[in-house]
Amino acid sequence: MYDYLVVGSGLTGAIFAHEARKRGKSVLVIEKRTHIGGNIYTQNINGIHVHSYGPHIFHTNNKFIWEYMNSFAEFNRFTNTPVANYKGEIYSLPFNMWTFNKMWGVITPGQAREKIELQKLEAGITTPQNLEEQAISLVGRDIYERLIKGYTEKQWGRPCSELPAFIIKRLPVRFTYDNNYYNSQYQGVPVEGYTAIIERMLDGIEVRTECDYFTHREELDGLAQNIFFTGQIDEYFGHILGTLEYRTLRFETEILTATDNYQGSAVVNYTDRETPFTRCIEHKHFYPGLETAGTVITREYSSEWREGDEPYYPVNNLKNNTMFEKYCELARRECPNVIFAGRLGEYKYYDMDAAALRALELVIQEFGKL
Repeated sequence: MYDYLVVGSGLTGAIFAHEARKRGKSVLVIEKRTHIGGNIYTQNINGIHVHSYGPHIFHTNNKFIWEYMNSFAEFNRFTNTPVANYKGEIYSLPFNMWTFNKMWGVITPGQAREKIELQKLEAGITTPQNLEEQAISLVGRDIYERLIKGYTEKQWGRPCSELPAFIIKRLPVRFTYDNNYYNSQYQGVPVEGYTAIIERMLDGIEVRTECDYFTHREELDGLAQNIFFTGQIDEYFGHILGTLEYRTLRFETEILTATDNYQGSAVVNYTDRETPFTRCIEHKHFYPGLETAGTVITREYSSEWREGDEPYYPVNNLKNNTMFEKYCELARRECPNVIFAGRLGEYKYYDMDAAALRALELVIQEFGKL
């Protein structure tokens, strides 16, 4: 009945479905949740587009991807300038001269570099072997202890000394007075929320929500010649080679009517170990100048994933990566008509621009050109 069954209506699945339909292909999209959009789903609460599954700021240096996304929505001028709260003390993020000044009283980049180099020397680190050593090498022990260690161990549920160094390399470090978190030429949040983007991508395509692929697998497999699968690759194969590990998130959203400005920032990271949540999001601040009566906040908690939880972050250690490669080999042998895609299908963390680019790469692989 269909050329393609797309499992999952997040950004990756929606882009592929949209491009397949443009090429005259018949497409069925299924989504196990009650709504489309995957983790970038936004819902309107009291005039505020609430990011239901954590904050999403679209940012990229790729002009083509920026223009592609803008073809579905107008983006605002939001610039991500989160702050860190360590036991009531506020620090600038990303790590920059404002952070170094607050921490040490230094004024110049030279003074900041000298302080970091001294603390790196005192720690005896030459070649960083783990996240803790990498962090101290980048920003010194003081900032590591206050602004990295507690937050990271809450996020990943493991000591920093047991986490790979590459995780911390994603965080920018600047020796300028610049609070812009991303080194991206283009960044913003869609004025109408992300759900509007997905709706436009899926316009004219049959979509079934509250439809779990594994519950109706036999029936669904018989409906389409090809499958574009954005779920967990190990679940697709019944965990026959083992179960891949993830971190999951829990969100507590609260509508506040007594104040229209709770924290003065879209994102505040709580970096001490004692605060149980990792960050607090105040959604109205993603839309500069938005005036509403009241506000909406979300506290985000991280924990180990278990069967039945929503998987968010793959745990890309040697054990899991080796297992994933074996699943890839199995997929190549047994599933020539299945495309595994996205952070769950490819067991890889994607920023939104990278997810969009990857989806378009798969379109090219499947159809020859954009």
